[in-house]
Amino acid sequence: MRIGCPKEIKNHEYRVGLTPESVKELTVHGHEVLIESGAGMGIGATDAEYRTAGAEITEGPDPIFATCEMVVKVKEPQAVERAKLREGQVLYTYLHLAPDPEQTADLVKSGVTAIAYETVTGPGGTLPLLKPMSQVAGRMSIQAGATALEKAHGGRGVLLGGVPGVLPGKVVVIGGGVVGFNAAQMAVGLGADTTILDRDPEVLEKLGIHFESRAKTRFSNKANLEESVAEADLVIGAVLVPGAAAPKLVTRAMLGSMRPGAVLVDVAIDQGGCFETSHATTHAEPTYVVDDIVHYCVANMPGAVARTSTYALNNVTLPHALRIAQLGWKEAIRQSPHLANGLNVSGGKVTYEAVAKELGYDYVPVTEVLG
Repeated sequence: MRIGCPKEIKNHEYRVGLTPESVKELTVHGHEVLIESGAGMGIGATDAEYRTAGAEITEGPDPIFATCEMVVKVKEPQAVERAKLREGQVLYTYLHLAPDPEQTADLVKSGVTAIAYETVTGPGGTLPLLKPMSQVAGRMSIQAGATALEKAHGGRGVLLGGVPGVLPGKVVVIGGGVVGFNAAQMAVGLGADTTILDRDPEVLEKLGIHFESRAKTRFSNKANLEESVAEADLVIGAVLVPGAAAPKLVTRAMLGSMRPGAVLVDVAIDQGGCFETSHATTHAEPTYVVDDIVHYCVANMPGAVARTSTYALNNVTLPHALRIAQLGWKEAIRQSPHLANGLNVSGGKVTYEAVAKELGYDYVPVTEVLG
């Protein structure tokens, strides 16, 4: 198969879809790989390293979109990239379609077969291609929140860990999944007064066993959420409904109960955000203020630590990429129900039920697309 990897063009996105090591693995199995010149510079991978691994280097993305059977990326294709996609081509990347009607319409119109990293499943309903970036984003959320809390960045001027004789900052993590667990680990490690809210009793039990007295757990109902948010210096939104838009758990009215200069970090912003006042920001301008509350809503947080993120991502995306290249996307999906769950759009049809429901498309099961 002819596989292409263009340079990411989203604001301050330094990750790359394929590392030189991944290219080597694909070429060893007989596949042809095209890499856009400079695609790997954000992780310190030169064109020469990609050539050594067996890739052909292209000037610009056009040869990749025009000739490759599969395009491997990190972030969702931007409008200029979507215009280059074509029928029969496989797009393998993060998509987050539910809160993005424009992207969905363009993918449907193009006829492309779009496989989303974030909905590929693993045993027990896990999301193995989302997990490493959730780990990174969860850990980064505390770093970002701690910085935003500094007075020079608009925050309350609170040090999360406190110092002897001064109480630590209060961190509230909404959601006890992968993002929430990693955020809580970082917050606890800094010495912050940490509370985790979740609706699943089993999740709360596991968190309680892991953190013991180092973090508190609370059942996430409206009263507990309102009380916890009102007392917080830093709130981490770590809620995920796979493939669907995130619920708006923190309302604008709740901001009025918070201390001026408190910080909200919305890690769910890729799926539309879990705060009513959230809108996507970039690493260039990561924060904004609503009702005296600082909001950090960067939609590609792991892009800031591109090398760590890229290698962690390739560890889990490469096996499926290789399977698609070896078997073709249809046979690869027939053989792997987990990969089949990643199919969001194909041949002008929406094949992921949550996306179809959210955006008003007719849902077409994967089995019908496969014929």
